[in-house]
Amino acid sequence: MRIVSICPSNTEVVGYLGKADMLVAVDDYSNWPDEVADLPRVGPDLAIDMDKVESLGPDLVLASLSVPGMEKNIYELNKRGIPHITLNPNSLEDIAKDIETVGEALHCKETGAEKARTFRESVHRYRKFADEKIEKPSLYWEWWPKPVFTPGRANWLTEISELAGAYNVFATEPEANVQSDWEEVRKRNPDHICMVWVGVDEEKVNPGLLMKRPGWEEMKAVKNQSVHILGDSLYCRPSPRLLLGLDKLIHTLWGQSPPR
Repeated sequence: MRIVSICPSNTEVVGYLGKADMLVAVDDYSNWPDEVADLPRVGPDLAIDMDKVESLGPDLVLASLSVPGMEKNIYELNKRGIPHITLNPNSLEDIAKDIETVGEALHCKETGAEKARTFRESVHRYRKFADEKIEKPSLYWEWWPKPVFTPGRANWLTEISELAGAYNVFATEPEANVQSDWEEVRKRNPDHICMVWVGVDEEKVNPGLLMKRPGWEEMKAVKNQSVHILGDSLYCRPSPRLLLGLDKLIHTLWGQSPPR
């Protein structure tokens, strides 16, 4: 099969299934697995070059609604009659189901079922780890600094926070993607700030900017030097690699190895 992935999380699901050799092109941000490094690029996920996608003659395009604004990609795929499936995960269980869905679409249903089962078993182990934590620190996840965007209750990072033995201070908001402001974050006064600016390399994230926000110098996370630049690739993509991000978060918060 000739597969085109137009979202990094889709590419990572294909890689997790061991089927990266089926990919003939990916979006500009896909950087895992290593096999995709030299593949043709079809543009950033919010500005996919559909002429190029169509010219590649794919048997299947893996589309996604995981980022607001991707609806136009789905519209264009439908308009052109390009075969595709659309993923839209928010929870870890959604990701497990996507592993099964993509496995079936790539004619490796048994592999998909096995990989999904392994993923679910891993999540279960983390849940047992989290249940043992009595004192649960609060986390503020910063997806974007201005305007402030942060994950709400429906987003996978709320679940990742809980599996790390902590909680997301914006889990009070029902939506997956919350627009807030600096003052509201200050009032919620998290124990930890996790900086995961979407599409920005870790070395370009500047924690010094937090000190320029009114009142933030008095926040617990800032005073206790609990500001963490975690990068976006292991946290902002709804793929099985979120568990690697969870390992990193557990080590960051607790200084210990994750459950195995």
